[in-house]
Amino acid sequence: MLWLKILVAAAVVAAGTAGGYFTANKYRARKKFFAQFAAFNERYLNELSYARKPLDAFLKQYQYTGDFSKSLKGFSERRDPKINYSYLTAEEKTECADYFSMLGKGDSLSQRNFFAAKKAGLEEKRAASEKEAKARGSLYLKLGILAGIAVVILIV
Repeated sequence: MLWLKILVAAAVVAAGTAGGYFTANKYRARKKFFAQFAAFNERYLNELSYARKPLDAFLKQYQYTGDFSKSLKGFSERRDPKINYSYLTAEEKTECADYFSMLGKGDSLSQRNFFAAKKAGLEEKRAASEKEAKARGSLYLKLGILAGIAVVILIV
């Protein structure tokens, strides 16, 4: 009978921990999105300054993952990126859509100026989302563990 209680207690704590981990997923996804977005912007600025390949060739040159990859793929296929992720604010969704709508538009000098102006904002969002993911990720994990332990205490 004691082993059954221990097994149930371990399962409840594990479920609480998993709940905390999955709750923090949006912060990890946001961090990954902005890290890839900032890297893409840096690569595109370098491309505008030096190689000046066609946009479609540039988009196929690097592989991205997750939601940023989906947005980039939507842009390259339809010129209409789907920016509808729950972890982005309405303002950020609009900024991302505006960013993608400017890719390949105009001469290289005006594009370079536009994307250089976006660089600081993207780096700031990358750093802020990284800090938030680190803080909130561990917080939700710890809260999940504590919630599991609290349920075990209430059951026993």
